[in-house]
Amino acid sequence: MKHIVIGTAGHIDHGKSALVRALTGTDPDRLKEEKARGITIDLGFASYEQGDVTVAFVDVPGHERFVKNMLAGATGIDGVLFVVAADESVMPQTREHLDICRMLEVPVGVIALTKCDLVDPEVLELVRLEVRELVAGTFLQDVPMVAVSARTREGLETLHAALDELPQRAKPRVHDTPARLPIDRVFSIKGFGTVVTGTLVAGTIMVGEDLVVMPQGRVVKVRGLQVHGRPVERATVGQRTAINLQGIAVDEIVRGDTLTAAAALSVSRRLDVVIELVESARPLPHGARVRFHVGTTEVLGRVALVEVEDRHAALDAAAANGRTISPGGRAYARVRLERSIPTVRGDRFVLRAYSPPMTIGGGAVLDPVPPPGATRSEATRARFATLDPARHLTARVPHAADLAALRCLLQYAAAEGLLPAALTSRVGLTLSSAATVTRALVDGHEALHVGDRVVARSVTDALGRALVELVQRHHETDPLSEGMPREEVRTRLFRHAPQAVFDEVVTALHTAGRVTGTERLALASHRPALSEEEGDAVRRIEAASEQCGLAALTESGLAEVTRQPPRIVARAVLWLLRDKRLARVGELLVPGRELIRLEESVAAVRRAANKPVFVDVGWFKERYGLTRKHAIPLLEYLDRERVTRRVGDKREIL
Repeated sequence: MKHIVIGTAGHIDHGKSALVRALTGTDPDRLKEEKARGITIDLGFASYEQGDVTVAFVDVPGHERFVKNMLAGATGIDGVLFVVAADESVMPQTREHLDICRMLEVPVGVIALTKCDLVDPEVLELVRLEVRELVAGTFLQDVPMVAVSARTREGLETLHAALDELPQRAKPRVHDTPARLPIDRVFSIKGFGTVVTGTLVAGTIMVGEDLVVMPQGRVVKVRGLQVHGRPVERATVGQRTAINLQGIAVDEIVRGDTLTAAAALSVSRRLDVVIELVESARPLPHGARVRFHVGTTEVLGRVALVEVEDRHAALDAAAANGRTISPGGRAYARVRLERSIPTVRGDRFVLRAYSPPMTIGGGAVLDPVPPPGATRSEATRARFATLDPARHLTARVPHAADLAALRCLLQYAAAEGLLPAALTSRVGLTLSSAATVTRALVDGHEALHVGDRVVARSVTDALGRALVELVQRHHETDPLSEGMPREEVRTRLFRHAPQAVFDEVVTALHTAGRVTGTERLALASHRPALSEEEGDAVRRIEAASEQCGLAALTESGLAEVTRQPPRIVARAVLWLLRDKRLARVGELLVPGRELIRLEESVAAVRRAANKPVFVDVGWFKERYGLTRKHAIPLLEYLDRERVTRRVGDKREIL
C-alpha cells in the first residue's frame, strides 16, 4: 500500500479542519479548548484509504500566534492542501503559509476554495484569480483548484479525485537511509507508558529495535508501533507513526526532539546554511537574532553572513558589502544557535523574525558540523560554494554535488576522515549513494578506506611527506641514529589521527621503499655516518679497549684514557655497540672479540674435565687475572648467556 502525508495550510477560520473532517469523517481538533473556541490551536490528524493508497492529513492551526505549531506539522509532508476561504480570499497567513511551504520545498499540492456556498459565482471567480496570482511562479502554479463546501459537501468528490492523484505527482521517498522521526506529539497511555508521534521522514522502524532520542542521546526501545491507528510490526518512510517507547519517561522528551537510528544525525550549535529571504521580509542584517525552525524544532540563533548573492546589491550599500540580505536575496551564512540540535546536510529550514515573529525566509543546511574559525575568509566562501548543490546543477557528472561535498568535507576532516555514519548525517548521502560516491573517489585515487573510515588521499600523501621530512631532520640532527622511534613520530604528527591512519601512511611509505624499520623509522637512503672527530674517537676507544681486554673500562674511563670529550665518547661508543665491536657488561665496555674468547675458554674447561665442573669467584679471578670489580659482571654475563649456572656460592659450567 502507498502512503502519502498531506498538510493543510491557510489562514485562520478558512475551514481547514472542517474540510479534513468532511474528507475523512474524523475531527482533527482533539483539544477541549479547540472545540470550545472553534479554532485549531495545535496539530490534528486524520486519514482515509482510497484503493491501495492511504492519505494522512496533518491539520495545522492558521492563527499567526500558532505558526510554530504549523511549522512542526509541515515537517515530512508529501504535499499540501492549500485552503483559501471564498468569502475572504487571500489573507496574511495565506501568504505566510505559502512562503513556509516554498521554503520547505513541499513538492505538490491541491488548492481548495472553501465556503463556496457563501458566495456567488462572480465573487468565486475573483477569488480564483487572486489565488492564481498569489501562487504564480510557485509549486502551486498549475495544481488543481477546487471550489468546495464542507457544509453542503459540494465539490468533495472532485477534491477527493485531485487528492488521489497526488501520490503519482509526489516526490518518491528514499528508503535506504537511517530511521528518523521528528517528534510532534508526546503523551502517556496508562499501561503502555510513553508514546510519541510524527511523520517518519527517513528509513524504517521495527518493533523491538533500539533507537536514540536526540539531542539527549538517550537510548530507547520500540515497544510498539501504530500506523493510522493500527498496530504494525514495521513502519516505513512516509507514514504517520505512533511509537510506544521503553526506557524514557514522558517528561524527558518533548516536541522538537528526534527519534533516530544511532549515529544517524549530527548534533551541533553551529550550522552552515544557504538562506533565501521572502520578498515581503525586511532586510536581514549580519548578526540578526532569528527563530530557526527545522523538523519539529524551534530554537533561537544568530545569523553570521558569509557571502551575499543579492540582486538588489547595486541599490543597497549594506547588501553590496555583504552585511545585509535584501528581500528576495540569497546568502551563505553560519547560524549560531542557543542550544544544540540534530540535523542532516540538506535539511530544509524556515527562518522567522525574533520580534515580531513572522516568516522571513528559509533555506538548506550545507554542513551540520562546520569547522570552527573565521567565516568571512576567501577559503570559507569557496567552501560554502562547493557545498551548495545549486552550484552543481549544470554538471553532467553523476552525483556531481555529492562528489563535490564529499571531497570538501574529507579535506576538512583531515586525518580523522569520515565514518560511514557521517556519510549520511554530515554529507547527506543515502546508503546506496554513499557506496557509489565513495567508490568513485577510491577508484579515482582521491580517497581510500582506512579501517572503518574514508580519508582523502591528499591528506595521507601530505602526512607521508611530513613524516619523511620529520625523519630526515632527525637524521640530520643525529647521523648515527638508526631511526626515529615510531611512537615519537606518531605523537608528533598523528596525535589526533586514528591509529589505522598512521599505520596506513607508514605501510605506504614502506611499500614505496622510502622508509624502513618497525620500532624505529628511518629513510631507506639513510646510512649512519661518523664525523672526522667521532671517527678518531672510535679508533682511540677501540685501541684502548683491546689493550685492556677483559679488564674493561667504563664510558667515563674511556673518556679519561683517550682524552676525548664525553659527548664524543658517547657517540663513538654507540657506534661501536651497534657494530658489535663493543658490548656493554654492566657498566663495563668489553671488546666483542674478548667476550667470544671468554665463552670459548670457559666451555673448554668443562669439555676437558668431561664431568660437571663447579667454579667460584676466586677461581675465575685467578684464571683470568681480574679483580672482583670485573669478575662479578663477567660471571653474570656468562649466566645470562647460559655458559654457566649459579648454584649457591658457585657456578656450574654448562
